[in-house]
Amino acid sequence: MELSTWLSLAFICVVGAMSPGPSLAVVLRHSLYNSATHGIVASVSHGLGVGLYAGLSLLGLASIINHFPLLYMALVYGGAAYLAYMGIRILMSQSSALEVSEHHSSHSYRQAAQDGFAIAFLNPKLAIFFVALFSQFIDPEVMTLAVGFIMCATVLVIDTMWYFIVSIGSAKARDKFDLTKKQTFIDKILGVAFLLLALRVVVGQFS
Repeated sequence: MELSTWLSLAFICVVGAMSPGPSLAVVLRHSLYNSATHGIVASVSHGLGVGLYAGLSLLGLASIINHFPLLYMALVYGGAAYLAYMGIRILMSQSSALEVSEHHSSHSYRQAAQDGFAIAFLNPKLAIFFVALFSQFIDPEVMTLAVGFIMCATVLVIDTMWYFIVSIGSAKARDKFDLTKKQTFIDKILGVAFLLLALRVVVGQFS
């Protein structure tokens, strides 16, 4: 792959990663509620989920999804259900500022990893997006394993690094402005945001 081609691909991946949506909300939730490390765990697992879709799209997953609409709908509604579950979980939590600063158990790290991966895996539109994206940069006749690896690695690394930056920045903002004292208010905003995102996913299937 030529450098100019790779740079074009990388630029589009950066813009895509920076687009606000459920993924951003998930990473913010864990970095603000727990720590930057939790946000990074969610970022890495999300990047793995996105990278997985990128790889599967090269293997024809998007075609399978298009031919089996029930599979597509199951993933979409599964994603909406998971967003709603996260919103309800946040709204029902009763964590104090002290709990927020000390809630660094292994379970919380597993939850961050689960949330990050799930929010990517339950978004089948990623596979379709990557097929549309990759088709602009590859020639099927000269496609090699090395080129495919570079493309998938580019997607994974850029997605992970963007949310890594978000995790560090939001955690620093929390400490600088002492946002733990406003955790209840932040929880309500994030909880409602997740529920609205779930609703948007469902409504989007009828528009």
